Amino acid sequence: MMSDYRAIPAVDLILKTQKAAELVARYGRTMTLEAIRMVLGELRKHIREDKVAAPDTGAILNYVESRLEQWFQPSLTPVINATGVILHTNLGRAPISRAALQATTALAEGYTTLEYDLEHGSRGSRSVHAENLLKHLTGAEAALVVNNNAAAVLLVLSALAKRKRVIISRTQLVEIGGGFRVPEVMIQSGAKLVEIGTTNRVHITDYQAALEEPAAVVLRAHHSNFKIIGFSVEPALSEIVKIAHAQGVLVVDDLGSGTLLDTSNYGLAHEPMVQESIEAGADLVCFSGDKLLGGPQAGIIVGKASLLAKVKKHPLARAVRADKLCLGALSATLLHYMRDEADREIPVWKMIAATPELVRSRAVYWQSILGTGEIIRGQSTIGGGSLPEETLPTFLLALQVKHPNRFLAKLRQARPPVIARLDEDRVVIDPRTVLPEQDGALLVALQNLLVERHMEL
Repeated sequence: MMSDYRAIPAVDLILKTQKAAELVARYGRTMTLEAIRMVLGELRKHIREDKVAAPDTGAILNYVESRLEQWFQPSLTPVINATGVILHTNLGRAPISRAALQATTALAEGYTTLEYDLEHGSRGSRSVHAENLLKHLTGAEAALVVNNNAAAVLLVLSALAKRKRVIISRTQLVEIGGGFRVPEVMIQSGAKLVEIGTTNRVHITDYQAALEEPAAVVLRAHHSNFKIIGFSVEPALSEIVKIAHAQGVLVVDDLGSGTLLDTSNYGLAHEPMVQESIEAGADLVCFSGDKLLGGPQAGIIVGKASLLAKVKKHPLARAVRADKLCLGALSATLLHYMRDEADREIPVWKMIAATPELVRSRAVYWQSILGTGEIIRGQSTIGGGSLPEETLPTFLLALQVKHPNRFLAKLRQARPPVIARLDEDRVVIDPRTVLPEQDGALLVALQNLLVERHMEL
């Protein structure tokens, strides 16, 4: 046993090799040294417990290199979304436009006017960034951007309804991904939750009865990720606004996703638009930046200037504020809407607007390059807590492989990883959600797998 230990080279000797010098140049001396010591410690344990011979220095350095690669491999990495789910929550929701990416890069590389007023040469406010664009696009008096929509709702209720009654229908006590529940957010804000109606029906008279006692806010929460069908009813936002304002009570509309374009123009059900909520008289409207808006993760609040002035001054506003990169990407995204080019420049809307014929042509091209696969009809989904059960007709490239789950696992190990799905034991690839510039990497990953002998067609 002692001779086996003696066969293990010393750390200093390993560091003198050419391979170690290359690792030091690539990963730094500190991390390379730590990896060598860790590998040698594991090796000694392996020799002691399993009675094996010590590997040579070259093999040890291969282990060290693998360990360093593992340490330096980022867990957050780009992937190819071939699932057909446009707003895939697990895959980061909305990819941003090229203009938004360029704006982010420009702002990240140097100093910015984040909180600086160029005209007066003095301290400015970050809350002004994107505000004018949002005002133009929604018709609201003012706007504020925070880091996500849950934060937007929490901030609004904390600033305007702490220790006061907030009325909400039981049909709207929603839970979205990650365990976010509207009732729990309301409680965290310090507001007093007042539930009205039943789980499937709420009437305007329920609101009237609840408003007989003093209240601060009536909150409407859009269902976003589910539908109530059958024996159900909810009053229109304009009706709620009318009776709430008659009692001097504010109306806050939480749209969840929110959209600035009419989804019905793209063969989908109508998703409530931010402009419609403002027109209906909502005092404040909250929605997301990274869902149907197609921008970076953000929570956006638009509405009455007097109310947003209070919200901006609340201490929580600093804790949930957006950073310069978010504000830059969001502004660039909003400019697409200002120029009436959203469905040509914003990836999410380009995917939604893509015709089945266009999708099919890409699938046929992939099939011709791979020399295999079948083109079949399918359905793409919106995802991301938007337009539940709504689908878009698509065409899929279907691959019949011997071990479909193993094939999917191998695709996830590609660089970049490819996320696909199964349909009737076939691996299917939906062109709708694969960015055009990713076609080459996708085809290389598929070709590499299809030629492996253990993945027989």
